Amino acid sequence: MGLSFAIILLILQHNLIVETMKISRFPLKLATLATVTLGSFIPLHLPVKASTFSETALDQSQVIAIARPYGDGKYDLLVIEQIPDKRDCWAENGSNPVLVDPLLLNYDFTGICRRATDSNGYSIRLDGNDLGLDYLLRLVPRGGELVLVGTPRTPGYSEIILGSTKGMAQGFMKVHLNPGWQFTKRTYQDKVLGHFYFSGSQAAIAAGGELPDTPPTTTPSVTETPPQPRFSDIGDNIYQAQIAEAVKMGLVSGFDDNTFRPDQPVTREQLISMAVDAIGTVYKVDLEATPERDVIPFKDVDSSRWSAKKIKWAQWNFLNIGNPNNTLQPSEPISRAELMDTMRRMAIHLKNQLNLPRELQQTQDPVMFSDTSNSWAKSVITQMSGYCGVATAINEQGTQFAPEEKATRDYTAAAMVRVLECVQAEAQQAKQSQEVETLKEDQ
Repeated sequence: MGLSFAIILLILQHNLIVETMKISRFPLKLATLATVTLGSFIPLHLPVKASTFSETALDQSQVIAIARPYGDGKYDLLVIEQIPDKRDCWAENGSNPVLVDPLLLNYDFTGICRRATDSNGYSIRLDGNDLGLDYLLRLVPRGGELVLVGTPRTPGYSEIILGSTKGMAQGFMKVHLNPGWQFTKRTYQDKVLGHFYFSGSQAAIAAGGELPDTPPTTTPSVTETPPQPRFSDIGDNIYQAQIAEAVKMGLVSGFDDNTFRPDQPVTREQLISMAVDAIGTVYKVDLEATPERDVIPFKDVDSSRWSAKKIKWAQWNFLNIGNPNNTLQPSEPISRAELMDTMRRMAIHLKNQLNLPRELQQTQDPVMFSDTSNSWAKSVITQMSGYCGVATAINEQGTQFAPEEKATRDYTAAAMVRVLECVQAEAQQAKQSQEVETLKEDQ
C-alpha cells in the first residue's frame, strides 16, 4: 500500500471517529424546511459536513423500493437492485398500488439481486450530505397509502417526504419516489459500494425535479416540520427535546389532558415496554417468536396482562429485573440505578444484533458521582455516564446521581434516546470502516 493511500486512511479514520462517536446533545440543525408550492422556492440550509463518500448514478428501472409487510399491519422498507442479464428479482402487477412479487424470496438470489433491508444499507443524501445519522427512513400510513418519510432523529430538523405506495393493499407494494428523487449508490475513490442512497438536491426543487446535464443528485419533496407534541407541562423541562424525540419514535406518549407528566415515576412494566419498543426501532421484534431457551414466566404477570408478551420477550433477550421468588412486581416504580442497568443491557443486546463489539466503548469521560460509592450499580452508572452521557446527574446539574430515587418519565425518555443514538452511530461507523477495509484489501 502506497504512502498516499495510508495517509488517506488515517485521515478517514480520524474523520469517522470525530463525526460519529462524539455525539452532541445539540447537533447542528437544518433550517426549517418550507413547503414547496407552485411558483415558489425557499432554499434549505444544510449543515456543512466533510463528505467521505460520493455517489454514482443507477439505472432507475433496475432498482425498486418496496413496502414489505410484517407483523400486525406493519411495513418496513426493502430496496432491491437487479443485476443486469440475470434472472428477474421481482415482478409487478396492478396499479394504485402496484403489487410486487419479490421473486428473490423463492430462490437463492446471490449473484442475481442486491438488496438492503435497514439503515445500514440505505440512507438519504441531500446536496452531497449523507443524512444517515440525522434521519431514519420509515413507512407510515397516511391518507389511505403508505408514505416513505425521512424522520429526523433530532427535534428541530424537518421531515422529508420521499414517496408513497399510491394506495393500500395486502402484501408487498411498490414505493413510488416523488419527482426529484432517484436511487444512487455510495462510492469511495471511484469504487461502487453496496450502500443505496435516496438522493436529492435543492436546485432540482427549483427546476421542478429535473436537472439536465447535472450529477445524479436530484431533489426531495419536503414539508414543514410536523407539529411537535405541545405538552402543557414540559415547556421548561431540560429533557424537552428528548421527550419530543421519544414521542415521535413511539416509545412514550402523553395523556388525554395534554400533559406529559415528566416527574411521574416509571413502573417496571412501563420500562420494559419502552425498551422493547426502542429495540424495535433498530430491528424487527417478533413478540410471537418461540424462545430459544426456557423462560419461566413471572408469577405475578398473567398472560392476559397488556405487557405480558413484551415482558416475556425481554426475559428471553436482555432483561435482568425481578425478585428471587420469581416475581416482577410490574406496577412498582423502577429506580434510576435499575434504569441504567436496563439501558446497559439494552445497548449490549442491540450491539450483538448489529454484530458490533459487546463492550460499551466510552465516548466521553465518565462522571464520578458523589453518591454512588455504596450503590450496587456503581460500575454500571459510571460506565453509562461515559457511554454517550446516558447516565447524568439529577436534572443535569450537580454531582448526585441519586441511584435509589425513582426514575421519572422525562429522564427515562432521555436515556432511551441517548442509547439508541449511541448504538446507531457506532453501527454507522462500523459500516463505513468495513467498507474502507474492503477497499484497502483491493488495493
